[in-house]
Amino acid sequence: MEATQKNPLGTEPVGKLMLKFAIPSIIGMLVAALYNIVDQLFIGNFVGKLGNGATNIAFPFTTACLSLSLLFGIGGASCFNLSMGREEKEKAPYFIGNGITMLFSCGLLIAIVSELFLSPLLRGFGASDNILPFAMTYVRITAIGFPFLMVTTGGCHLVRADGSPRMAMICNITGALINTALDALFVIVFDWGMAGAALATIIGQFVSAIIVIRYIMHFKTVKLTRKHFVPSFKYTMQTAAVGMGSFFNQVAMMIVQILLNNLLKHYGATSPYGEDIPLIVAGIVMKVAQIFFSVVIGIAQGSQPIESFNYGAKNYKRVREAYRCAMIASGVISAVAFALFQLVPRQILMLFGKSTEEAYYAFGTRYFRVFFFFILLNFIQPITSTFFTSIGKAFKGAILSLTRQIIFLIPLMLILPRFFGVDGILYAGPAADLMAIIANALFAAYEFALMRREESFD
Repeated sequence: MEATQKNPLGTEPVGKLMLKFAIPSIIGMLVAALYNIVDQLFIGNFVGKLGNGATNIAFPFTTACLSLSLLFGIGGASCFNLSMGREEKEKAPYFIGNGITMLFSCGLLIAIVSELFLSPLLRGFGASDNILPFAMTYVRITAIGFPFLMVTTGGCHLVRADGSPRMAMICNITGALINTALDALFVIVFDWGMAGAALATIIGQFVSAIIVIRYIMHFKTVKLTRKHFVPSFKYTMQTAAVGMGSFFNQVAMMIVQILLNNLLKHYGATSPYGEDIPLIVAGIVMKVAQIFFSVVIGIAQGSQPIESFNYGAKNYKRVREAYRCAMIASGVISAVAFALFQLVPRQILMLFGKSTEEAYYAFGTRYFRVFFFFILLNFIQPITSTFFTSIGKAFKGAILSLTRQIIFLIPLMLILPRFFGVDGILYAGPAADLMAIIANALFAAYEFALMRREESFD
């Protein structure tokens, strides 16, 4: 119990710890989301709607990188904190070193595959003939930055696990500011279009990755040496097992997006909107929604070190308190998102470039209001799946991360459009959300009942 008494994760007020860890985590996640939003804003206003459609088609590449970043980032951070809570200080550093090695290696692999098979991949992601050239230009350049994107995104979780959430925030903010400034220079001043936006992105990612690596070399709580960075099957598998919930959640998002793009293209072609408008609108709406989800995921990640350490130390009261704080904060953010999506969807669309086609605004407004109708409650799923990952119950975390996207949303997206056309795709969103909310609430209630039962025997 001595380690628990000395470590602030086991002693400081949970609310104070949540603020300390969640706020930098939220800012970090928002900055990651803004990488894509900033590109979309500049491209939409200075390249055009087809450019916006191209960033939508290209986004599965980013999602693939994010999925592996969370696998080794959140997985490594959770394993590190769990080991520290159990006083396994010899074992803990391997999760950090192996995590960084795997992040860079996987990013390099995705970059190579993307460059070699770019055209067929973009076609598979739903690119239309009009959008394909813009997407080719964009991804040819952004693929170069995939290793740096993964080191930054995953590495920030490892930095946060060391008790340095502010440094994790600085890593993300620095890259985002560079990206924004260079977007203005390359897209507006130099008129480099899609290529300029892509180049600005990878330069920002490179700088952020350098900051992360420099911090990892000077870790505070444990001493990292060369042996900790040598890939180990044992530690990599343990990390992957714990991080699979967050990994599958991102993979599910990627699969859903690819399917969504193809369905929008197919059913849009037979609707008054045509095949391009649904693809363009979807890219904007989903990335705006990503801002909300980034805040919720940031809150969940802020609770992760608290939940992991105290679960390892069997201090279940603090685990429950951290979960409750995360739920309350996420509920407030969800209410704000619901109000914006229902009241001002047209104004949000106009931020990304104006259109002379009323069909563009009509479809975009319906997308915001219908597809995300249950955004008021669907924070329960990411908070709960991250909670199970944090306490080392990877299988439950993985199952819950799949509820909305894979188990419910994909079947509904395949079935409903057969009866309602392109509108059926929109109806699938709230239906899947409601089912996922119920499933996650039941899993969480049962887990907390188990904790209370174990406490009664102590």
